Amino acid sequence: MYIDWVHFTPGPALAGGVLIGLAASLFVVLNGRIAGISGLLGSLLQGNADGRDEKALFLLGLLAAPLLWGLFGTLPEAEFQTGWPGLVIAGLLVGLGTRYGSGCTSGHGVCGISRLSPRSMAATLTFMASGFATVFVLRHLWGG
Repeated sequence: MYIDWVHFTPGPALAGGVLIGLAASLFVVLNGRIAGISGLLGSLLQGNADGRDEKALFLLGLLAAPLLWGLFGTLPEAEFQTGWPGLVIAGLLVGLGTRYGSGCTSGHGVCGISRLSPRSMAATLTFMASGFATVFVLRHLWGG
């Protein structure tokens, strides 16, 4: 494992983190709701969401953010080391884990930990450990 110092961009990463924290804080202060993306999307898909407009606007903002970034700068290049089957399987596993964990990294990792929620700390540790284990197995044991 190495750090690619040539392409390391702490400024935009820090700005992105601040914006995520600001958006999550404003969402909870103004609406009294946790900005967990899987929960917002899930409640919208069920069709009986309370606060449907604000949830839809929040999710629309997530989709619009890369477009806005593209107006002012170059988007970072996304690089995948697997094909579509691997991405689909990974997406399904993340969705399954999110469902069983009652939330995703945004809800537990950003909002839950900042509220010192023990359940969110356990969920985030589980997410991270699962990711580390998956990378280890795929790269070192499976030979990918």
